[in-house]
Amino acid sequence: MEYEQIKNRLAPCGLNCGKCFAFVDGDIKNDSKRLKESLGEFDIYAARFVDLINEPLFEKFPDFKMLLSYFASVECNGCRKERYKIFKDCKVRDCYETKGIDFCFQCSEFPCDNTGFDNHLHKRSVDINMRIKEIGIEEYYNEIKDKPRY
Repeated sequence: MEYEQIKNRLAPCGLNCGKCFAFVDGDIKNDSKRLKESLGEFDIYAARFVDLINEPLFEKFPDFKMLLSYFASVECNGCRKERYKIFKDCKVRDCYETKGIDFCFQCSEFPCDNTGFDNHLHKRSVDINMRIKEIGIEEYYNEIKDKPRY
């Protein structure tokens, strides 16, 4: 995959937008849509299976279906095209836009504490950007493209 294509799959912080549950053409959204379609009108059977196969877990099917519907319908075009869809306090996009860089590691102030992320996400972003800096964006993308984001 070419640099520009990769750049549109990875956020400026380095997170893989393509593997995010909200990404418009991501695995989670597409798989959720397929599963939702495959289940059809399973609600009726889930209610019956509680007694029929003595499995109380099926009582939770409505909650599962609600979450699955959310995953199948949410649409984010990625951090480079939309602002704050998932991480409302993110400041990385502002930085990326004003400094004209593609990724955090390209900034002279990297690593910084001006991301707006919680400790977990901040550490993860720094680790990702250090890895990109070490091996290059194409190699990094090839390393993570088939791995889950979460």
